[in-house]
Amino acid sequence: MALARIRRDRGIDYWPGFVDALSTLILGIIFLLTVFVVVQFVLSQEITGKDTVLSRLNAQIAQLTELLSLEKTGKLSLEDELAQLRSSLVTAESDRDRLKGLYEGLSSGAATAHGRASELATQLDSQQQISARALAQVEILNQQIAALRRQLAALESALDVSEKKDKDAQSRIADLGQRLNLALARRVQELSRYRSDFFGRLRAILGNRPDIRVVGDRFVFQSEVFYDAGQATLKPEGRAELDKLAAALLDLDKQIPSDIAWVLRVDGHTDVRPIASTQFPSNWQLSAARAIAVVQYLISKGISPQRLVAAGFGEFQPIDPGSTDEAYSRNRRIELKLTER
Repeated sequence: MALARIRRDRGIDYWPGFVDALSTLILGIIFLLTVFVVVQFVLSQEITGKDTVLSRLNAQIAQLTELLSLEKTGKLSLEDELAQLRSSLVTAESDRDRLKGLYEGLSSGAATAHGRASELATQLDSQQQISARALAQVEILNQQIAALRRQLAALESALDVSEKKDKDAQSRIADLGQRLNLALARRVQELSRYRSDFFGRLRAILGNRPDIRVVGDRFVFQSEVFYDAGQATLKPEGRAELDKLAAALLDLDKQIPSDIAWVLRVDGHTDVRPIASTQFPSNWQLSAARAIAVVQYLISKGISPQRLVAAGFGEFQPIDPGSTDEAYSRNRRIELKLTER
């Protein structure tokens, strides 16, 4: 025992310090847990409060949405509601009168009847207030309807004025159209007179030749007068005939008033037999080239280009549907037509 005591006295005892350190650590952990629990509680309370506020706001939004829907529906059925309110008002007044009679006639139920009468009077006042608000809304709607009617009347008046102006304009247009038609008719008659004079003078100049004839309002030359077969170059004898034509045109240009827009249209025609040459791949091109050759020669003789028109019709406007040489000859032609531009 003495030896054991000596050994304990010589060693160091760590146990109390270890216990103190462990106690301190446990206390710190408990403190941290306590703080954590408190913070979690505070946060849960805060979140719960926010959820409550959010729920309340959502409920208010739902109520406002419902009120807005009811308000919209109420506007559509305001007159029906007003009629119902008036009917309820009449019923309430009837009930009040009936209860007053009961109140006066039944002394044993005076207290109960008085309470019922007071309740009905309150309901009646409430119905009257609702009716007053409905009447105010109806009055506003009536004012809006009156404003719309005034606008509609103004629009109808403006439309009537516009229709009247349109009728006046149409009347003036019709009058101007009639005047224009009359003026055009006079111009056409005047041009027809000059055309007759021109064709008469041209017939007198050219003489009675079988290859030159008048067909309706056109002067018709057979192509052989001006060209060789399949060619678009003017022959000397053809130029001589065109010299006579140019002289008559120059004389006519001096007589026709300048405000009459006349032209001499030169139309080239061929027969149905295709040409298909290197120079002229089709009858259409040959007929156009022949008409252009006549126009160019007349221009060289002093005729204004503004008074001349060249057109080629190929074989598509025959005057003789036959298939004989005589029919082919009749269809190969140059036509002159004095017309308006």
